Amino acid sequence: MFGLITALYFGIVGWVLLSLLDSGTISVLIAGVGLLVATLIFLGVVRFARKYVLYLVDAGHIAVIAHTIDTGTTPANQWSFGTNAVKGNFTEASSLFVVDQLIKSVVKQFNRSVISFSGLVDFVPTLETILTFLRRGIALAASYIDEAILAHTFLNPEQNNWRAARDGVVLYGKTWKSVLGSTLLIVGGMYVVTFALLFLLSPLAGVLGGMSSTFEVLGWVVVFGIALTIYLGVLRPWVKTVVITTFLIESRNKTPDSNMMDSIAGRSKKFKELMANAEAESDDERPTDPTEDGDSPEKNRRSPG
Repeated sequence: MFGLITALYFGIVGWVLLSLLDSGTISVLIAGVGLLVATLIFLGVVRFARKYVLYLVDAGHIAVIAHTIDTGTTPANQWSFGTNAVKGNFTEASSLFVVDQLIKSVVKQFNRSVISFSGLVDFVPTLETILTFLRRGIALAASYIDEAILAHTFLNPEQNNWRAARDGVVLYGKTWKSVLGSTLLIVGGMYVVTFALLFLLSPLAGVLGGMSSTFEVLGWVVVFGIALTIYLGVLRPWVKTVVITTFLIESRNKTPDSNMMDSIAGRSKKFKELMANAEAESDDERPTDPTEDGDSPEKNRRSPG
């Protein structure tokens, strides 16, 4: 489905650019700029859709991955299973969004606190550019790690969402070295593969360019369309699956404890907010004492006539 939408979008973009080139309305340079702008717009729309529109679909995919890793079997109807899992854990889409965003903020703050490059920059100033890319990589990794923690909530339906999210973050605090390290390697590999695809497909645009400048633009439309389809439709889901698998396996034999909880709270203000939400919801779930407010069984018992 996603590949079809991508192909349709870039097919329309290519047709418009070709029409304008054939009519002499625009030059090849302007067509190239237009293709770049169209690509950036497409990526922006995809990001917005994943964040606000396709949120429940993405969460359902996470639930399916978590179930498969935990049981070793894949649900027969993955769409139905994922939908039911999301509805069972989160009554409203807004609650899922709030929990996930708070998890992501905690992970980012925690990663920044445990990995500091300020000393290296002071010692070797020329490393600033490299470390800037590394910081961005760590920030990007948080978007995958928060999905892994969300997977933990689906495997613990007996807990309320906030408590399961809190415990998932604590488990990440115990496994962050292996989880973050593998995530950085996988994400880096994903971008290497993406740029390699662009490099390998670029001769296609050159071959078509030998026919005419118009066909060269069409060639680049095809190249970008294929690369984006593979990146968003294959590579990103694969990376998500690997990161979730790594986290769940690494944390399988570990349990949350107060020491790690206090350690993370000292590094992340957002985690304190997460803890407060977990405790507040736990209090709401606590059964009410029937003797409170003066409504004791003795008081309500009818006295003999």
